[in-house]
Amino acid sequence: MMILKKLMTILLICCFGTIFSQGKKPQGNVYVDNKGVMRWEKTKEEVYGFGVNYTVPFAHAYRNAKKMGVDPKQAIDNDVYHFTRLGFDLYRLHVWDTQISDEEGNLLENEYLDAFDYLLKKLKEHNINYVITPIAFWGDGWPEPDSDTPGFSHKYGKADCLTNPDAIKAQQNYLFQFLNHINPYTGVAYKNEPNVIAFEVSNEPHHRGKPEDVTKFVKGMVDAMKKAGTKKPFFYNMSHAVQFMDAYFKGGADGGTFQWYPTGLGYQRELSGNLLPNVNDYDMPFDDIIKKHNGAKLVYEFDAADVGKSYMYPAMARSFRTAGIQIATHFAYDPTFLASYNTEYNTHYMNLNYTPSKALALKICSEVFHNVPMYKEYGTYPDNNSFGNFKVDYKSDLAEYNSDEKFFYTNTTNSIPKDETKLKEIAGFGNSSVVKYDGVGAYFLDRISDGIWRLEVQPDAVWVSNPFGRNSFDKTVGVINWETHQMTINLQNLGTDFAIEAINDDNTFQTKTSGKAFSIRPGTYMLSKAGVKKTWKSNDIFKTNQLKDFYAPKTTVDKSYLKHEPILEIAEGSSLKIEVQYISPETPETIQVVGYSGNERFNIEMKKSNAYQYEAVIPTDKISIGYLNYNIIVKTGENYRTYPADRAGRPFEWDFYDSETYKVAVVPSTNPILLFDALEDSDLLVKEWRNNFKLVPTSNPKEAEYQMNIEKLFVVDEENLNSEPIYDYTFKHFVTDRIEGRREDLSSKKYIVLKGRALNDKPCKLQIAIVMDDGSSYGNVIEIGTETKDYRLSISDLKPVKTVTLPRPYPSFLPYYLEHNITDKLDINRIESIQFSIGPEVSFEERQASHGIGIISVTLN
Repeated sequence: MMILKKLMTILLICCFGTIFSQGKKPQGNVYVDNKGVMRWEKTKEEVYGFGVNYTVPFAHAYRNAKKMGVDPKQAIDNDVYHFTRLGFDLYRLHVWDTQISDEEGNLLENEYLDAFDYLLKKLKEHNINYVITPIAFWGDGWPEPDSDTPGFSHKYGKADCLTNPDAIKAQQNYLFQFLNHINPYTGVAYKNEPNVIAFEVSNEPHHRGKPEDVTKFVKGMVDAMKKAGTKKPFFYNMSHAVQFMDAYFKGGADGGTFQWYPTGLGYQRELSGNLLPNVNDYDMPFDDIIKKHNGAKLVYEFDAADVGKSYMYPAMARSFRTAGIQIATHFAYDPTFLASYNTEYNTHYMNLNYTPSKALALKICSEVFHNVPMYKEYGTYPDNNSFGNFKVDYKSDLAEYNSDEKFFYTNTTNSIPKDETKLKEIAGFGNSSVVKYDGVGAYFLDRISDGIWRLEVQPDAVWVSNPFGRNSFDKTVGVINWETHQMTINLQNLGTDFAIEAINDDNTFQTKTSGKAFSIRPGTYMLSKAGVKKTWKSNDIFKTNQLKDFYAPKTTVDKSYLKHEPILEIAEGSSLKIEVQYISPETPETIQVVGYSGNERFNIEMKKSNAYQYEAVIPTDKISIGYLNYNIIVKTGENYRTYPADRAGRPFEWDFYDSETYKVAVVPSTNPILLFDALEDSDLLVKEWRNNFKLVPTSNPKEAEYQMNIEKLFVVDEENLNSEPIYDYTFKHFVTDRIEGRREDLSSKKYIVLKGRALNDKPCKLQIAIVMDDGSSYGNVIEIGTETKDYRLSISDLKPVKTVTLPRPYPSFLPYYLEHNITDKLDINRIESIQFSIGPEVSFEERQASHGIGIISVTLN
C-alpha cells in the first residue's frame, strides 16, 4: 500500500510538472537563420519571449533597498514570484557598468555584481531567459545625483566612450571579462549560460559621424565578445541613429534592438483620451535593410508612459509581432518595496501589487508573443482592436485574452470563457461571468485537477496621488490595503458550496461558501468541489513554484487619503454628481457634501459606490447661476475632518479658520464652453518642446497669452537623418475635463473661437481640428492676423483632416500621421481633444520661414 501511495505521489508530481510547466527551457544556443529569425539550436524552433526590465541589483533601487533596510535578494525573490504569476519568460537589463568596472574596464567583483548574479540564478530557476546589455553608459544616480563611481563610463561619458581610443579599449576589455565572469550561484560563465538568448552590446549609443567609424566601433566590441568564446548572437541598438543601419551590420551585428514609447515620455501627469491610434502600427521604414542583412529584431524597452490604463499594452504587442519582433521587454517593473513612491522612473509605473490592471495587461502581452505569428497582419485601427483570441477596448479600459484554456482580463468584462469545460487558468481584475469580486486587486485561479482549483488574491491597490509627477520618498503615490471582500466563483467544475482552505504561510483566514459566494482576504487558497477528496499538499509543485507560494506587501495605509477633482463648470439646470475616493486605516462612519449655491444650502450624505469610492448628487433645485461651493466632511467615530483643507473639524464650527472650498462655476447654457485657457492650461498642452515658447501676461487682469514661435516647421532629426521631411508643427489639448459638466450643451455650439494673434508681424495659417474619441479629426484652416481678437471657425465647415499621433511616439521613425479606416462623421459630442497645426496650406515658399501664434483662449460658441 505504501509503495502504491509513493507511485501515485510521483505520478501526481509528474503530472503537475507537465500541466503547470511555465516557459520553455533553453534548447541549446540561439542562432539567427538566413531569414533573420532567431532559432533554438537543438529544435530549430523560433525563439519568442516576453518580460520586463528590472533594476534591483544596481543604482537607485539597490541603494535605497539598503537605506530602507530591505534585503535586495529577498526583494528579488518577491518580485520574481510575481514575474512567474504574470507569465514572463524573458528578462533584460542594461547593466550599470559604471558600478562594476574600473577606468580600464576591469570587472569588479562587488555587491552589485553579486546581486545581479543572484537575480540571474533566481530567474533561471523559473525558466526565465535573459538578454543582457553589458554597457549602459549611465551614471548610478537617476533620479538622484550621480555618485563617484569607479567605471570607465563615469570617467569618459557616453560621447567619449564612442570615440576616445582609451575609452574604447576599456570597453573591449570590460566586455571580454564580463562574458568570462562565472556566476557563483550557477557555476556557469555568462558566455555559456543557456538562459542567455543574446547579448546587446550597449544601451542607446547615439552614434554620430562617419559610417565607417561606426562600423569600426561595432566590430571592435563584437570582436571582444567573440574573443571570450561565446556562441550567442550579438545585437546592436539601432533605433537611436537609424541612418547607420548598414554600418551596424557590417560591424558584425546579428540583429537590431528597438524601443517604443508611443505616448512620449515625461508628461508629468496621466494622459487622457483614446491612445490606441498611437499604437496602430510599429512601422519600420528601414526594414528592407534589416532583411538585406538577414538581421533579427528585438524590443529592449517599451511602455505606454504616463498612462494609468491597461488597454494599450496588448495592442503594442500585436504591432510588434506584425513588425516581426520576436521578443520584447517592458520598461520597467517597479521593485515592490519602492512602488508606493514610484521614485525610480516617474514617467513609468508598473507593479502587480500597485498597478494590477496594467500588470495583467503584460500577462496578456506574453500570450500575444507566444500565440501571434510573426508578421501576422490584423488590419488597420480600429479593425485591429480584436485580433485572434485578444481584444482591447479603450472605453472600458479593457484588455482581454480568451482562449480554450485561458481567460485573462484587466477590467470588468461581459465576455464569457470560450470553453469553460477546457478552462485551466483565469486571471483578472474586476468582474466577469466566472468571477465577481468587489476588491481592487488582481486575482488568479488555476485548475489543479478535476474539481480542485488554486485561488490567489492580491490586496487592494489605491492610487492616492499623481504617480507620474515629481516624486520623492516624502510623497506616497499608491497604497496597499489588506481587506476582506466578497467573491463569487461561477464554475461548473467547482459547483456550489465548495471548500476553501488557506495554504500560504501564516494565513489563518477561514471562510465558507454560501452557494458560490464567500468572503476572502489576500492570500493563497485551495478550492475543492463538494465531495472531491484532497489529493494535494501545500508544498506540491505548482508551475515553477509551490502551491502555497504567495507574496504581497502588508497594508501601507497609515493615514487617511481623500482624492477628489471638482468639475470645472456646469450649465444652469443641471444636477451635479460628486465622486470621491477615500481610504483610511479606519472605515468612515459618514462622508458628507456640505455647501451652498446662491441662497441654497445642502448637506448630502455620500453613498459607497465601489471599493473606496463614494458619490452623491446635488439636485437641480439646489443649484443656481454663480458659483457652487462645497466641502467634503468625513466622520470617523467622534472625529471630523474637512476637505479640501484637510483639517480636523467642520467648516461651520467657530474655530475652523480655513475657508477653502471646492468651487464649480454655474453658467447659462448659452455661455461659451471653454476648451483652453492659456493661463491655466499652457502646461497641459501636448507638444514637441521648443526653447522659445513662453507664457506672457496680457493687459487684462488674470489673462495670459501663450506665445509659440516656430522657427522651423521641419527640424532635422539626428537619430533619423534619412527620413522624409514633414513641414508641420502640431500640438493638441485634451478637453474632456474642461467639458465634463457642459456635455449637454455641445450640440448647440456653432463655432470654434480662438482668441489670440499671429506673431512676428505676419499672418499665420492655423488648422484647428476636433479629435473625436475614435482618433479621427475634423478641422479646417483659418488665417490668424496680427491683431489680438476672436477668430471664428464654423463647425459646419469642418472636414476630415489628418490626425497627428500626439504625444509623438519615440523613436521618431514611427508614423507622424494616423493611418485608419474610420468612416464616422463628425459628432461634436464625442470630442476628446483639439488639435492645432501649422503646416497645412502653407505655401512651398513659406515652409522654410518662421511662424508664430499667440493663444489666449479657445472656446465653443
